[in-house]
Amino acid sequence: MIWATRGAIVVGLAVLAWYLIKRWWPGLKPLQANPVQHAGRLLPFLAGWAYGALGVLAVGGLIGWAFDGMLWITNWLGDIALVLGVDGEAGISSRGTYLPLTADGAGLMVILTVAFIAAIKATKSGPDLKLGTWCGLSLGTSSSIAGLAAVPLAQATNASGQVLFGWIG
Repeated sequence: MIWATRGAIVVGLAVLAWYLIKRWWPGLKPLQANPVQHAGRLLPFLAGWAYGALGVLAVGGLIGWAFDGMLWITNWLGDIALVLGVDGEAGISSRGTYLPLTADGAGLMVILTVAFIAAIKATKSGPDLKLGTWCGLSLGTSSSIAGLAAVPLAQATNASGQVLFGWIG
């Protein structure tokens, strides 16, 4: 299990800020004119965030290894940015609550991974899904609100997996 460092939190929040400003922000007048439509454009990013937060809670297998590797790289990039960019201090952030996926939750995570890869390839929202995933995996083990949101996601995935595999099997 790899925990998010201060650097990963900086990267996750920077990805969120970049996405909101560069890719999503429609301007004040269009947002006031049609807020529901513009809020709906956040859904692919939020789906990616949820997938990234869940993926970082996968403790084993290829999926867990891939997410741990991405978090390790993100930790490194963020720590370098802190130390070299602003002469900040790198290190482990305060840790959030860690709730790993159960066997049923992990089985559902495999299904979600296949669906997620298909969604990235089949829709025009691929970049939004990818950025959301990077943001989610960066913040999923932090003690921030984003990290706290990963716990109910894991619980819902574990419960849904239990229902799905209990119903099938």
